[in-house]
This record gives sequence, C-alpha cells and structure tokens, in this order.
Amino acid sequence: MLNSLHIKNFAIIDNSEIELASGMTALTGETGAGKSILLDALGLVIGARASADSIREGESRAVISASFQVNKLNNVTSWLESEELDDDNEC
Repeated sequence: MLNSLHIKNFAIIDNSEIELASGMTALTGETGAGKSILLDALGLVIGARASADSIREGESRAVISASFQVNKLNNVTSWLESEELDDDNEC
C-alpha cells in the first residue's frame, strides 16, 4: 500500500507531500488540476523511464520518493531483509 508520495521540481510541482491512510483514496479535480502529474510521478517511482523534459523549468533536477507498506508481501519483505533494506515493514 502506498503510504506517502513526495514530489519536488517535477513538471509544474514545486514541492508537494501526500500522506495516504489505509483504505481507498480517490484523486478528483477539474481538468488541469494535476492528477495525471501525480500518477506520472508515481510511475517513475515504480520504474517508468524518466525524461529531463519533466524537470520543473529553471531547476536542475527533480526528486520523487514514495513510501510503501509491505508487511503483507512476504517475498518483498524477505528480499528487503536479505539485502539489509528492511525498515519496519516499509519500503
């Protein structure tokens, strides 16, 4: 489960942090509100290819990070432990 998403200097976003609680979350808003930018950022976190064109104008780099709850994914938690990357069931 996605716990949080932090975006800095990506597309038109200067700096944004989204914290999500358990349960269903819906992103709503008018056309142009930035929903697709959030989804594009999440896509980059999970492995989509990045492009320098996505960096906010006037900035040298973008930073996107996410936190996922992985305690119910046994193969993920096992791999994280074997690589010494386990951190209280978060990735």
